[in-house]
Amino acid sequence: MAKVTKRSRARQTAGERGKIGDAAVKQATGKSWPQWFTALDKASCKGKDHKTIVKATGKLAPETGGWWRQMVAVEYERERGLRKMNEKVGGFALGVSRTLPVPIGRLYKAWTDARTRKRWLADPAFTVRKSTPNKSMRITWVDGKTNLNVYFWVKGTAKSQVSVNHDKLRSKRDVERLRTYWRTNLDALAELLTG
Repeated sequence: MAKVTKRSRARQTAGERGKIGDAAVKQATGKSWPQWFTALDKASCKGKDHKTIVKATGKLAPETGGWWRQMVAVEYERERGLRKMNEKVGGFALGVSRTLPVPIGRLYKAWTDARTRKRWLADPAFTVRKSTPNKSMRITWVDGKTNLNVYFWVKGTAKSQVSVNHDKLRSKRDVERLRTYWRTNLDALAELLTG
């Protein structure tokens, strides 16, 4: 049986918006979504910036950890029309991942080796700002304006996962276009490594 953590509980979705389920937020914070929205309205958070809302969340529930304060603030912003789905402080963002039946070193090398990368990635000439072998890469994307955070996880002796988070995007349209781009390119990566 899988271990249940605060983050895995948070992945429970509610409706099309994909927000954290009401039961999960109540269990973790002591308040349901309607209770949070009412409490934050009473704390004069309508129209306030993200940091102010997080701070108010901490005052309303000091025992609630930082991760949950952030999640409550984000959902409040979405509920009140202050933030759109996939929108962050610095623009829009998306995440796409793939689990492949290959060792972590082989998956990581497919990203770091320029010759291999050209075989599966449509735009292979990005700039690596920082990398930790078999763990992560911080990348400036080929447009010079957006960023990638790429994470690698061991899922077994010959099984690994890559997660691509692309942020600082300008619009929801960019999110959808690049989500398709990353899904297609990760499919090409999977074909290269397993074909």
